[in-house]
Amino acid sequence: METILVTGATGLLGTNLVLHLKKYDYRVITHSLSRHADILFDLSDRSKSYEILEEINPSVIINLVSLTSVELCEEKINLAYLANTLSVENLVNWISRSGKDCHLVQISTDHIYDGPGLHTEEQITITNNYGFSKYAGELAAIQVPSTILRTNFVGRSKVSHRESLTDWVYYSLKEKKHLQAFDDVYFSPISMKILSEMIALVVQKKPIGIYNLGSNNGMSKADFDFAFAEYLKLPTNTMKRINLNQHKGLKANRPKNMLMDSSKFENELGLKLPNLLDLIPPLAQEYFEIN
Repeated sequence: METILVTGATGLLGTNLVLHLKKYDYRVITHSLSRHADILFDLSDRSKSYEILEEINPSVIINLVSLTSVELCEEKINLAYLANTLSVENLVNWISRSGKDCHLVQISTDHIYDGPGLHTEEQITITNNYGFSKYAGELAAIQVPSTILRTNFVGRSKVSHRESLTDWVYYSLKEKKHLQAFDDVYFSPISMKILSEMIALVVQKKPIGIYNLGSNNGMSKADFDFAFAEYLKLPTNTMKRINLNQHKGLKANRPKNMLMDSSKFENELGLKLPNLLDLIPPLAQEYFEIN
């Protein structure tokens, strides 16, 4: 039986992923810094990390530890380094020095892309410290047997302390709050449900390398937000399309085109990822279940 350590397991993706992994014949151990999990420790603490990893002796580590606030990563560069880079380095150093047969699955981001076109894994453009710190984590991860997944995900949150993009749209419109949707920012997210299924497949197949993992035929965030709202029959009169430079509250630079070409992942795993528009009905169903 494989022992899988899921670090950052109580976050937005982790809560969905752990539930999915427990359907299989795995020993799943959950980690968090401060919330309900099997083990609680700071992954940026090297000596403590080594101690716990030696005790657990995982055959697979799925690293979800991340500081994802673009603004906070820009304001607190050291915090971004600790969460997004040093934590990965500590996992890698343990795998390398221990000589254990352990595969690392590192969850990265589409924020390392920008510029025209559909981006393959080689076309890196760093626009902010969040992207830089996550890319630095990738550079650490590739030093050991690893699968690095660059992704962006949507879907209903199962934890009270984290809100997804679709949560934000749903609850804002239900409460008739005004919200602004970016008409010039393009992305190709996947649902947390499908992402969890794909990570489980990666655990089985253990492909080595860096892979984009997103939906096909992405769109602007505004188009996605309106399509999602309209499928749920939510009134959209309080939602306004704007360009990124019209938003007054953002200080950090943000990429405008994070569209990903995920054909490398599809070819490696022998599957076809869904179109973004086709994800909206099952995503909406998650919110129909609230009422």
